[in-house]
Amino acid sequence: PRTVRYTGIELMPKDVARADAAVGRLPLAPHFVCGDMCRTALPDCDLVVILDVLHYVDHEAQAELLARVRRALGAQGRLLLRVGDTDARRGFAVSQWVDRVVTLLRGHRVPPTWGRSVLQWGQLLQGLGFAVQAVPMSRGTPFANVLLIADVEGPAT
Repeated sequence: PRTVRYTGIELMPKDVARADAAVGRLPLAPHFVCGDMCRTALPDCDLVVILDVLHYVDHEAQAELLARVRRALGAQGRLLLRVGDTDARRGFAVSQWVDRVVTLLRGHRVPPTWGRSVLQWGQLLQGLGFAVQAVPMSRGTPFANVLLIADVEGPAT
């Protein structure tokens, strides 16, 4: 590519400052924005990566954010989305427990979470015009993580 730009959206100001300090001097350093992923403007892009955060917003907000992502990707693009699979009950429960402990240790309140099964995530993404491939990511761990590779399949709705 002729130009490469990265934008990171993070809710916590301390985490934005820490990210800037860690990579801010690199030649292709990302631009970090302190904001809510559900409200912050998304730039037109070729790739969106969302890891382990969508379960912090309710199902309606998840669908709205993913629709915005689909529009930001235009006619081509890819979404990499790592989620927990609620159908993997034990692994999902372990993932949620670890998530809560880490959240408390970082000094934050523990918010409610909204999970989905891999099938439900796939149906939501397909309804938005993505072709979806699920790649399990928890082999050898007690967790229920799945990477969804969602490629734009048709025009944005």
